[in-house]
Amino acid sequence: MGVLIGSHLLAVTLGFFLDQLIGDPPNWPHPVRWIGTTISKLTNGLNKGSKRTAKGVLLLLLVVLPTFLLAALLTVMAYWWNPVAGIAVETVLIAVGLAQKSLRTAALDVSKPLESGDMKEARKKLSWIVGRDTYDLNESEITRGVVETVSENISDGVTAPLFFSFFLGAPGLWVYKAVNTLDSMVGYKNDRYREFGTASARADDVLNFFPSRITGALILLLSLNEGGIPFRVRFEGWRTDAKKHPSPNSGYLEAATAWQLGVQLGGTNVYKGVASRRPKFGPNLQKLTAVHIDQTLAQLKRAAFGVWALGIIIGGIIYAIA
Repeated sequence: MGVLIGSHLLAVTLGFFLDQLIGDPPNWPHPVRWIGTTISKLTNGLNKGSKRTAKGVLLLLLVVLPTFLLAALLTVMAYWWNPVAGIAVETVLIAVGLAQKSLRTAALDVSKPLESGDMKEARKKLSWIVGRDTYDLNESEITRGVVETVSENISDGVTAPLFFSFFLGAPGLWVYKAVNTLDSMVGYKNDRYREFGTASARADDVLNFFPSRITGALILLLSLNEGGIPFRVRFEGWRTDAKKHPSPNSGYLEAATAWQLGVQLGGTNVYKGVASRRPKFGPNLQKLTAVHIDQTLAQLKRAAFGVWALGIIIGGIIYAIA
């Protein structure tokens, strides 16, 4: 038992740092794309007629169960064949499921032209990672778009899948990725998906409950206090503002970032010409500029390392007991 735990902790660690090193090469096949293709095809066949809520539950099962079984089969068979092969396979499955480097690259693709004054290029690159209209945004609004996207995806792309990889291995990570992909594709409260996407959205809310709160707390504890605000004030502001967000989880990430940077996030976004007003988070001590993108990426790095360290500590205790 102890050997298996040790091998698993090594695989998670290698996967964590491998993702930081090489990320997701753009021309390589990626399991999330395969999951997305499957979801699209199943949605086209199921999201019609009556009983759409029940059909949405069926979609969830048809996507999550095969994903889990395939990841579990690959992992178990590799460990059964050879412990080194098992570590290697689990390492790759974990590394592919994390998005540290790709998230950082996407943010820097916006911040670099923004810092050099190339607003047209900055708006273009921002449009690749957000759904809002970007054609007339100024520096502050471009920065807000990047900071909010990175903040939310610290959990979705890094700490939450890392959390599940520690407790349930590569299969657990890929269950999370499948649910998260489902939510991103069908978890909308519009006429087309309101019923059909309910199961996927609820499953995503449940899986993100603890990771989002742990990540938000780690941002407050581990990243630099750029606004110079006392910890008690930041902590209370975080807890209060987090509950304003329409998502039960995303607010804990955006509010933590806002209070730690001493800025204000949220406000009005425009989607295909239609304004959408969201609650505002943070103390608004300074205007958002490109430098806050770098500071948010530093938060990403520290929060991810914090979750990894917590997992190693807890896993080490279990290993010692076993």
